[in-house]
Amino acid sequence: MISKIEGMNPAVADEDHDLVLRSQKGDLKAFEALVEKHQKGMLNLAFRLIGDYEEACDAVQEAFLSAYRAIKKFRGEAKFSSWLYGIVLNQARTRLRQMAGQARFQSLSLIDPPGGESGGKVFDPPSQEASALEQLEKKEIEAKVQDCINLLEAEQREVLILRDIQGHSYEEIQQILGLPEGTVKSRLYRAREALKKGLEKVVGDL
Repeated sequence: MISKIEGMNPAVADEDHDLVLRSQKGDLKAFEALVEKHQKGMLNLAFRLIGDYEEACDAVQEAFLSAYRAIKKFRGEAKFSSWLYGIVLNQARTRLRQMAGQARFQSLSLIDPPGGESGGKVFDPPSQEASALEQLEKKEIEAKVQDCINLLEAEQREVLILRDIQGHSYEEIQQILGLPEGTVKSRLYRAREALKKGLEKVVGDL
């Protein structure tokens, strides 16, 4: 008979259930499996929010450490991945506060975000068919898009990344951010409008 996490809501039970249960019992290999499964997606989120690769790596490492320490308290009210994304999000916010006032955002492809289940590759190798000019133009456009994302308010940037870049459902975003659906949709609408206006300002430079 498969054990059940105390308080687990069957509606949000997912494929991580067994690994989480084993981790709660002290199985380090099970937790390492969770790390292996989710670390690229977590890094994708942290890098998108922070804009600095080394800071993002540190934030993800701290997030997994926090998750390991707190995993016995996880009761399954939300999917494990949503719970984990919430921890990474808090770590990224902390890093951003520490970096306040520093212009450290890196340009990053909107089309091919850092690797993992929620994104593509960190680096986009140039197509053998595209000309050097086409490659340069594509990189310039992607850089300008990311620059505009970086200028969004933090709350708008978070929901835009989670929904439009990483493809999370509204329900998952509600769980990650701890917000009602209406607030999520409202922030996403404002984020998209702000991004559109930002792009309209720079498109003449392309």
